[in-house]
Amino acid sequence: MKTMEKNRKVLSRSGMRATSQRALILDIIREGHLDADEVYRRARERHPRLSLSTVYRTLQKLKERGLIDELHFDETHHHYEIKQPTGHHHLVCLSCGKIIEFACQLSQKMKEDVARQHKFAVTGIEVNMTGYCSDCAKDSK
Repeated sequence: MKTMEKNRKVLSRSGMRATSQRALILDIIREGHLDADEVYRRARERHPRLSLSTVYRTLQKLKERGLIDELHFDETHHHYEIKQPTGHHHLVCLSCGKIIEFACQLSQKMKEDVARQHKFAVTGIEVNMTGYCSDCAKDSK
């Protein structure tokens, strides 16, 4: 099944009208951890009449419907990614901004242990590690 067709089905199942603009924005978010400006820039390449306000409204609706997550890696940018069925974490390069996803079984164990110890219903866990990717670390030497 084509990605755009899949996106339309996802949108319809979530109760959203499956417009071509929404399907396009969802498709672009699948490309990686992008901020709203980058989503807009990439969307305009494929749909020149798309407005920035449409991108922002769509991102908000997708977030409200639980289709995407809004990530806060720094104070100035919100990045978006497709909601993942399983937990994962992020390595964020302080130099180039590259974001690498990783999974860690230890974080799931920590979540369970902390919930049990504190009688707390933990609904999510976020781990963002900062540092330098291999390219930027190599360049600084």
